[in-house]
Amino acid sequence: MKEYKYKINGNLYKVTVGDIEDNNVRVEVNGTPYTVELEKSTTHKIKPVVRTAATTPAAPPAVSRPAMTGSKMGVKSPLPGVILDIKVNVGDTVKRGQTLLILEAMKMENDIKADRDGKVTAINVSKGESILEGTDLIIIE
Repeated sequence: MKEYKYKINGNLYKVTVGDIEDNNVRVEVNGTPYTVELEKSTTHKIKPVVRTAATTPAAPPAVSRPAMTGSKMGVKSPLPGVILDIKVNVGDTVKRGQTLLILEAMKMENDIKADRDGKVTAINVSKGESILEGTDLIIIE
């Protein structure tokens, strides 16, 4: 016999599970005996998977990538966060390693730096905006 204690909607129940005969179980709940009929389990037939030998390997699924026009490339957010400050303006010339903006993520301030030399052609975020990982923050040409 196994004993269990259950709390349902704030009420405490002491359940004792007794003998099991075929599909019937003797159960006692707070001293009151019951006979419980178990649901008959249905056996599911498992269908075998038939695999045919492929002569050529399947092509990998197509991955969509953002199109780059000319030599424009976006500086992406490495993680989700909030934009605290933007250090450049559209039209500014930036050098590789220069701080473009400050991103707060996980209670830390992160400098987002230019990954190459170029000219800022677009700023896609604003101060105080929440952004997701992979968001194009600034476009450098």
